[in-house]
Amino acid sequence: MVMFDSLRRGFLPGYGSIPGIRLPNFERLTAHTVVFDRNYACSLPCMPARRELHTGRPNFLHRSWGPVEPFDDSMPEILKQSGIRTHLSTDHYHYLQDGGAAYCERYSSWECYRGQESDLWQPDLEEHDGLFSPYVMINSDTPSGMIAARKKTGWQNLANRQAMTEKKKYPQIRTFENGLGFLDRFHAKDNWFLQIEAFDPHEPFTVPHDTSGSGDDGTPDWPPYAHVMEDRQTVDAMRMKYFRLLQCCDENLGRVLDRMDQYDLWKDTLLIVNTDHGFLLGEHGWWGKNIMPDYDEIVHIPLYIWDPRCGRKGEHEPALVQTIDLAPTLLDYFGIPVPPDMTGHPLGSVVLSGTGIRSYAMFGIMGGPLNITDGRYVYMRAVRDESVGMNEYTLMPTHMNRRFTPEELKKATFSEPFRFTKQCPLLRIPSTFADAMKGKLKEDFLFDLSADPGQNRSVQNPQVKCELTEAMKMLMDENDAPEEVYGRYGIPFDRKKEI
Repeated sequence: MVMFDSLRRGFLPGYGSIPGIRLPNFERLTAHTVVFDRNYACSLPCMPARRELHTGRPNFLHRSWGPVEPFDDSMPEILKQSGIRTHLSTDHYHYLQDGGAAYCERYSSWECYRGQESDLWQPDLEEHDGLFSPYVMINSDTPSGMIAARKKTGWQNLANRQAMTEKKKYPQIRTFENGLGFLDRFHAKDNWFLQIEAFDPHEPFTVPHDTSGSGDDGTPDWPPYAHVMEDRQTVDAMRMKYFRLLQCCDENLGRVLDRMDQYDLWKDTLLIVNTDHGFLLGEHGWWGKNIMPDYDEIVHIPLYIWDPRCGRKGEHEPALVQTIDLAPTLLDYFGIPVPPDMTGHPLGSVVLSGTGIRSYAMFGIMGGPLNITDGRYVYMRAVRDESVGMNEYTLMPTHMNRRFTPEELKKATFSEPFRFTKQCPLLRIPSTFADAMKGKLKEDFLFDLSADPGQNRSVQNPQVKCELTEAMKMLMDENDAPEEVYGRYGIPFDRKKEI
């Protein structure tokens, strides 16, 4: 598995292109894989998606950003326990934060390279007099608390860059070097799973050739999560920085494909190239992700699969699939039974014959609008009752980069188990994260992607809304959603509690 972060589908061969920018190795990949046209994220953003990569079930109905839980089925751990050697090579520093606990140890071995974004890596004892790092873009639409946080993270990122004095020291390069070293050593062996996971092209858009910043053109490379307030020239310059970083990702992808050729791994090795989510680069008037509606640029994501059991390649697959399908796919490939708590589906039959595995895909971020698609329509259902809060159901109370505070924990109560918690009772803690997301959408949106792929105009179709609302309820029931989630979105709760 070669996994990138914030990889935009519409810019990649097989899906689209960028005028003047070639990605030759994604072109090679397209020719040698099945390209999934309707692959969607499930839970946003980074670690919620990675929990789903382990568990094969939606995260956002019960939890925001958090660790692998003690009751979770973990795909790499199941592989490890079944005699499959698993190795993670990554520079995704969120694994090392409080909210990334317990992921890396699920693998047989792992390596994480430091220095991306605001990783607390290089010490910085200088006084900056409240100035911003020159690489962080701030506009007046950004809340004051977020501005203060970006001051801190911007200078931390600048300190990290000072340690990357040459290309070979850049985290993405080191991540791929480690993964390629694994292939060089073990390509002739059986029963292994290698996950090369790059933080790039996640912001800041630091190109490995210019890690010291000496060649910077003065345009910031770290956009805010905010409305676009900048002029066209600045927007275009920022987009070009993303494209240049995407070219670096393409270069390293090519090194993996070269090893596939060199060792003839195509004959017996599954290859998956994927991402967790996309990123808005000015579309719909937004930078970033999370705080705006979950447009296709964020959730409609690329997926390329080569399965040597059938040899299908150079074709597009229209079946509707999601991130939660990857864990069952890998277990199934190694002949390991898929645990009943995984609600995703193996993709082997889809790659082989185009067999459909679902009619609907539900996705979102905890507390934001509830979204669903049938592959043609995308329905974004706004919060109906903001007085109905959501809860974090957990036995490991950490946020992204801190523990839950005593003030938060004082509000905790015990919850009965859910079907997937192995009869473990849970802490139920009111979610401050969900409260912050409730204002993402003030009214429902319904988009017809067949007529409006850019999602520029919401349509009125009560029949489709009704059908998709019923499908939401079906998927919420299937995934044992907490009762309060139904009330928050105005969906009837009428199922019996089952453990």
